[in-house]
Amino acid sequence: MPQLNKLRTTLPGEFGGDIAAPSPARLRTALTVFFALDGFVFAGWVVRIPAVKHQTGASASTLGLALLGVSAGAVITMMLTGRLCRRFGGHAVTVVCAVLLSLSICLPAQTRSVPALGLVLLLFGAAYGGMNVAMNSVAVDLVAALRRPVMPSFHAAFSFGGMAGAGLGGLVAGSLSPATHLFGLAGTSLLVTACAGPVLLRNRRASEPSATPTGPGTRPGAVAAPGSVAETAGSASGAGSASGPAHRMSGATRRIVILFGVIALCTAYGEGALAEWGALHLAEDLHAGAGPAAAGYSLFALTMAIGRLGGTALLERHGQTRTLVAGGATAAVGMLFGALAPTVWLALSGFALAGLGLANIFPVAVGRAGALAGPSGVAAASTLGYGGMLVGPPVIGFLADRLSLPMALTTVTLLASIAAVLGYAARGTTRAPAVE
Repeated sequence: MPQLNKLRTTLPGEFGGDIAAPSPARLRTALTVFFALDGFVFAGWVVRIPAVKHQTGASASTLGLALLGVSAGAVITMMLTGRLCRRFGGHAVTVVCAVLLSLSICLPAQTRSVPALGLVLLLFGAAYGGMNVAMNSVAVDLVAALRRPVMPSFHAAFSFGGMAGAGLGGLVAGSLSPATHLFGLAGTSLLVTACAGPVLLRNRRASEPSATPTGPGTRPGAVAAPGSVAETAGSASGAGSASGPAHRMSGATRRIVILFGVIALCTAYGEGALAEWGALHLAEDLHAGAGPAAAGYSLFALTMAIGRLGGTALLERHGQTRTLVAGGATAAVGMLFGALAPTVWLALSGFALAGLGLANIFPVAVGRAGALAGPSGVAAASTLGYGGMLVGPPVIGFLADRLSLPMALTTVTLLASIAAVLGYAARGTTRAPAVE
């Protein structure tokens, strides 16, 4: 019988190989650091949006177009990043993108016009999108190697990083200029990358999926029945390594990946809306100060992180379908309060509930797509997911100019409800073949 959790210490054909097996625990820790760093840097930019808006003289609609640069840059690079991960490995691509993200975070505070802001955000978004695809590709492999649904824990680290970045931003908003704050953020990010990057690069083989039993009734790409532990773990044993050779998706698998990508789109729309418009809503519509306005995203990130910390247990106990449906419904109710509440504290409560609901939808959707189709699935679902961020900023900006920002934010409720419906529709999709 193969040892399910024993990782090999040599490559086929190598004489002797490595003396010690690479450590999945060390790799998991390093990867968790990169997820947290990603959230920390992104939140640091988010809480300075009101100051940069004032600095560039942007209106709500023109700011929405400039913010489009983040999502456009991310989406443009995502499919390319999937190919880069297959060629060079997700570990190396993650480290390179982290360096680019660290350097590009300084640029928005140096702009004085909306077009210039849009251009530098395009670069920032490209680094951000590339890092997200690369990290998730490595995470999908590690989930398969560990054979536990730990994907939400990585996204919890992103949320905790976002909470820390937003909290720090709120503390320094009144005393530091955006340029000084973001320059310090860049230096911190480069330092963390220098410390965690070598660990990620040295432990590339620790994320390879371990051996899986074969026999009658098993087939490449087979996935357990819906609701089982294997299903919620995002079993990728037959889908191939996210850093390994590419596989051509079958028509059935492609449709399933697109379904999960649309679910990711609906939840990314909500995350992007709260990240990029939540602080403005609290500051301009409810007259909150700089600190409480920044605390809105921080609270949202906190509840999202808490939800993701419990995501593994939630998936093991209730399965994919109930997790997606309950999350979408909870987020829809929470965002309705967040958008329409008449006081700051009620709005913050709504943001918190929305974060709890959205917590596990994106990691489940991307994890399932990656389990079915490897790096191509991760890239496709991530691209569709960040399409939500692509359309979100301009849609909310234009609706805010024509109606109001609170009414524009209710579109998050609509899309969260759609995610819940699609999550229920995806209940039978885990039996589909992964690759041809």
